[in-house]
Amino acid sequence: MFKQRYRQLVRSSAIYDLLVTAPFATPWTFALVHSMLSQLHPLPDFQPVHVLFANLLGSIVVVWGLLRIWRPDPVFGLFDAIGRALFFSWQLYYLASPDSNPVVWLFAGFEFLFFAAQAYGYWLLRKIESGQPSRCRVAHYFAAIS
Repeated sequence: MFKQRYRQLVRSSAIYDLLVTAPFATPWTFALVHSMLSQLHPLPDFQPVHVLFANLLGSIVVVWGLLRIWRPDPVFGLFDAIGRALFFSWQLYYLASPDSNPVVWLFAGFEFLFFAAQAYGYWLLRKIESGQPSRCRVAHYFAAIS
């Protein structure tokens, strides 16, 4: 039962990634996103090499998201949590600079939430599946209903 819920979490984070990141995957959609985000808070003009890196990142996240939708294995949730921890770290590093754009807080918040949910969920799933004694009340609850 808990494994199925965890797989739904992995799939949900992938759907979020597709919705948020797919527009960064092409130069044309990136231009639209850049224009929309600039209405919230002014963004600097991007040089072609900046657009290239945004497109590369958007493309790989789209592929990673499609994999997790098609096959939401728990280990993919663990690796996604690790990736989100890295993304969140770099976003905080950026936000600490005086020239940061507050729009990044929105993205950072979702990165942290999906990181925490998937990391804790993976740990909890392993506890439940191993049958090892645990003092974690949440693990006991899910073990009892599984």
